[in-house]
Amino acid sequence: MSTHEVTNQVPPYGGHDVFGSDPVLCEGVARWVPEQRREQAVTELTSLGELAGSERAERWADLAQRNTPRLVTHDRWGHRVDEVEFDPAWHELMGVAAGAGLTAAPWTQPQSSGAHVRRAAGFVTWSQVEPGHICPITMTNAAVPALRHSPELAARWEGRLASREYDFGLREVQTKAGAIAGMGMTEKQGGSDVRANSTLAVRTPGGPLTGDTYRLTGHKWFCSAPMSDVFLVLAKTSEDAPPSCFLVPRVLEDGSRNPFALQRLKDKLGDRSNASSEIELDGTWGALVGEEGRGVRTIIEMVSATRLDCVLGSAATMRAALTRAVHHTSHRRAFGATLVDQPLMRNVLTDLALESEAATLLGLRMAHALDEGDTELTRLGVAVGKYWVCKRTSPFAAEAMECLGGNGYVEEHGLARLYRQAPLNSIWEGSGNVNALDVLRAISREPASLMALLKEASTARGHLPVLDAALDELERDCAGLAALDGAEVATGARRLVERLALTLQASLMVLHSPGEMAEAFVASRLGGASGASFGTLDAGLVTLAGATAIDRASVGSTAP
Repeated sequence: MSTHEVTNQVPPYGGHDVFGSDPVLCEGVARWVPEQRREQAVTELTSLGELAGSERAERWADLAQRNTPRLVTHDRWGHRVDEVEFDPAWHELMGVAAGAGLTAAPWTQPQSSGAHVRRAAGFVTWSQVEPGHICPITMTNAAVPALRHSPELAARWEGRLASREYDFGLREVQTKAGAIAGMGMTEKQGGSDVRANSTLAVRTPGGPLTGDTYRLTGHKWFCSAPMSDVFLVLAKTSEDAPPSCFLVPRVLEDGSRNPFALQRLKDKLGDRSNASSEIELDGTWGALVGEEGRGVRTIIEMVSATRLDCVLGSAATMRAALTRAVHHTSHRRAFGATLVDQPLMRNVLTDLALESEAATLLGLRMAHALDEGDTELTRLGVAVGKYWVCKRTSPFAAEAMECLGGNGYVEEHGLARLYRQAPLNSIWEGSGNVNALDVLRAISREPASLMALLKEASTARGHLPVLDAALDELERDCAGLAALDGAEVATGARRLVERLALTLQASLMVLHSPGEMAEAFVASRLGGASGASFGTLDAGLVTLAGATAIDRASVGSTAP
């Protein structure tokens, strides 16, 4: 139009290596992936990062989000099929994720190989493209440790779940190059209280595998990724029995469909590219995983791995929102200066950058503990991280959106999608209260996990007095938990988990981040040198850490 000249607009975001432009990921791989495997890991992650920052990947993400899954209950002849159709872009995204080893591949590698750290770095990288398809990728990875409670089942499924080939379509698993896993836990009447489940599993002699199997009847209120090849499902063997865990394939060994009726797909706030459904099981074949009546203990292996991906996925959302905010403010001028140079904007961006770095560090450190077989640290550290990192993501995304103003509220700039997605990981695999109470349970029943976390946090002692004082207070308060009334402890669970998380993050920042960023994080999160919202750092902290923090959040976009 001739009415005006287009000026002061920000160039397109993209055209960068999402992995290589993230110092925390690069440094984490260099630190925790053994030297003999590091070069190959960096090569593969760089290739993934370049694709993640490409216009092609952004196009896939947009199509997968806009063209949401479609439920197909019957074929043209009236036979029940219960399938889900996806936009071709969804399959492109899934193929890249599987090909990058983001499914169950790390479980096939030896301990101390750095495989979980390498996957974590790739997971954070690729999740920034489009988070919805990451849900089945996560569950496929997480299914393996649970399946290992039944070696025969693990032997049959693990290779397909760990495959780097994406092979969509419901067929007998031995005919497929790769398989995807889902899960079915929650029911209408119980939600997170899975002991209130009513799905019943009746023992049936013989079956597709050697030994007794079961027939399941009941419903699941949330069944994630219903197009998957196999599911881990909780059911009771009698009305008053505790839940057991069952493997439920969609297709049986003889090629027939296992009864698995998809009632409807959920219309969700975010995660829109991924299908979530309500299902009915009616005489559905299942194989017992682990011991009968110990399903919660069995499936908790899957839950723990899924919770780590919740931390990593939330860290990815933070990083994606932050880099978009820095990109926009580095090119946009207002009130006589570039936005990034405005003092208050620098405060916001610095604060966001501190939060993002601490979140990613925590996720990578837990992946390293998983590589090392440090189950005591992961037991509590993952639960603490799941609560805090996921809880911080929604306000983080909202603040990053404000950096773009009205542009951030428009779909085409990417922040709206991130904002809708932000609450998911706080709800998935146990919302805030469930996770906080799980931390209390771990402290009470597995005190070695608390000792491991406090030991990890204490490795940074002697660097900053504020951190030392916070560690002293935290150790003293944890030691006094046993003397408190149970209701009092439960009431204060969130506050305790927050302190555990912040102290652990502060320690990791001190050990692994630039000194000025570590000092600003400790002073603001533990020393009271900030307010309640982002962008309220004391002015001296912005001066101290702003240049480094914002530089580490810049992706150096090369998009035209």
